[in-house]
Amino acid sequence: MNGTLQLMWHTWTTGGWVMAALFVVALIMYASAAHLLVYLYHRGLTKASDSNLQRWVAQPQDAPLSVRELIRYTQDQVRSLTEIEGRFREVEAVKIPEVDRRLAFLNVMVVSAPLFGLLGTVSGMLLTFKAIGIGGSSTSEIIAKGISEALVATQTGMMVAIPGLLMAYVAKRWRNEYVAFLARLEGVTLRHFRPVLRGMTRQFRKKTVPPTPPPPTS
Repeated sequence: MNGTLQLMWHTWTTGGWVMAALFVVALIMYASAAHLLVYLYHRGLTKASDSNLQRWVAQPQDAPLSVRELIRYTQDQVRSLTEIEGRFREVEAVKIPEVDRRLAFLNVMVVSAPLFGLLGTVSGMLLTFKAIGIGGSSTSEIIAKGISEALVATQTGMMVAIPGLLMAYVAKRWRNEYVAFLARLEGVTLRHFRPVLRGMTRQFRKKTVPPTPPPPTS
């Protein structure tokens, strides 16, 4: 245990001042990703079968709490199928842009980690070139310190970014699954209320094709 702590402290001190920036980026990134994943997980039940959705739409009191509120909002005091569609658009307008904003922020944090590592690489190389230009008995020690700072900062930036990239991918997939769940729930709700409410949500007009005139006779 003490050896691991000493290795971590040595890595921290070797990486230079960029390590503090990477620590802050990692803290914000992982906290944002965990909060987003929990938010999307509780929005869930995206794996529910169509039979369960039909039962929940017909009897909202049997649905889980998170879906029950959504179903009742899209059903209460509706007078047409178009109004049901409008309420689903309202749900999407409230939920999906918020998730997209959080995903965009998470992607910025993921991209910034390797960039801070690259900044540490440049800082270490500048220190190395400065030692070469000055010369003296301590040149080799300063060069070794600069190269270590460059390599450690780059490695740390990559190590911070890779888990964040995986978490962003999972969050993106769960976001798409929730959008598909809303579309499935909307379709089941419209089919359930179609015999009760008059009118269709979309009107189709059959395109009339004029008859082809007969060819002229010679």
